[in-house]
Amino acid sequence: MRAFVVCSEWCDMEGMDFNQIFAIAVFIVAIVTIMSEKIHRTLVAIAGTVILLLAHVLSFDTAISHIDFNTLGVLFGMMLFVAVVRESGLFEFLAVKTAKIAKGDPWKIMVLFVLLTAVLSAVLDNVTTVLLIGPMTMTICKLLKINPIPFFMVEIMASNIGGTATLIGDPPNIMIGSAAGFTFADFIMYDTPVVIVILAVIIGVFYFMYGRKMKVSDEDRERVMNLVEHEQIHDKRLMKQSIVVLALVVVGFMMHGAIGVESSVIAISAAAILLLISGRDITKALVHVEWTTLAFFAGLFIIVGGLAETGTIDAIAQGLIDVTDGNVFLTMIVLLVASAVVSSFLDNIPFVATMIPILLAMEASGMDVTPLWWAVSLGACLGGNGTLIGASANVVLSDISAKNGYTISFIQYLKVGFPIMLLTVAIAGVYLVLRFPPM
Repeated sequence: MRAFVVCSEWCDMEGMDFNQIFAIAVFIVAIVTIMSEKIHRTLVAIAGTVILLLAHVLSFDTAISHIDFNTLGVLFGMMLFVAVVRESGLFEFLAVKTAKIAKGDPWKIMVLFVLLTAVLSAVLDNVTTVLLIGPMTMTICKLLKINPIPFFMVEIMASNIGGTATLIGDPPNIMIGSAAGFTFADFIMYDTPVVIVILAVIIGVFYFMYGRKMKVSDEDRERVMNLVEHEQIHDKRLMKQSIVVLALVVVGFMMHGAIGVESSVIAISAAAILLLISGRDITKALVHVEWTTLAFFAGLFIIVGGLAETGTIDAIAQGLIDVTDGNVFLTMIVLLVASAVVSSFLDNIPFVATMIPILLAMEASGMDVTPLWWAVSLGACLGGNGTLIGASANVVLSDISAKNGYTISFIQYLKVGFPIMLLTVAIAGVYLVLRFPPM
């Protein structure tokens, strides 16, 4: 007890209270433990949550309030939806079709998957996209007898890059659009051009990393080319129903802001509608939901909530602004880099939520914050590629890979993802300098 009092007094002298120190310590230990991969990341997230609750850093109600149930709802709804769609054979059909278009060449298949992932991430959201792309990837890699990990790695990065392009591609963009009054067209005008450049550059990078090494035997290539894609369909009626509902999902995600319906409601509604009209067994579909992924996100939201509740994220955001002394150009560059690095390890949603009132206050004081909004948008979204926990899509796709027997380790991803994240942020920085030159 005496140690607790001494520590509390010391923290007060340093300008940080005990709860803040404790929340930071829990977060750092959790991240280091996740990186070590000695304990399952979901167990780490749950343990971190329990420790914060037992230490009274967060109350139960406060902890629950930090869980982003909209994100969890989208994940759950689309996992359930994909579980039903899988029974139709649609993924096998698309996989074989893609392989034949690419003439069985694994590099060309990878490029097609990168482009498809990026485009779908822009019009849907990146989590929904990887839930659709993951099963296709496994099917095609099994057919060609090649390691799917390189495919999953590039698809993770393509999903975050593609999601950066539009208002609905990534949650931070939705938040920024709402706060700043930006429209879908504004994101097409400001974010999409640099995303196209970044996508072209990383495809070249992927070629040197993976493309030159990809080889398949003539026998495997010929076997794939001899497959008839229509024979992969198990249930034509279910496939047609799946395509119609998926089209409605796309429209719903694009219009959810205008119609005032959360994206989670759209995702869960899609799953419910498909289950009803197809007559599929919901208990069988629920088996395919990645419950460990959902539990991990819930725990991670609460751990990050500990940082938010104790004022740590506020301090980080305000410190970023203070260090630039109000210079718009310098603030833009600092925000871009800081948003990317912080969003690699923290969830970008609470970080962006913290930055929004700060930018609004700066705008109210007469500062032109337009370049700053786009710096935060690009930094927070592209930063998701930095680590395996940097974005929801990363965790979901890595879990799909692990479930099929191909584990992507935290360090394995970090060695590839972080340098590529820095490259994409550098390109975004050059773009912002050209778009908003110093006065």
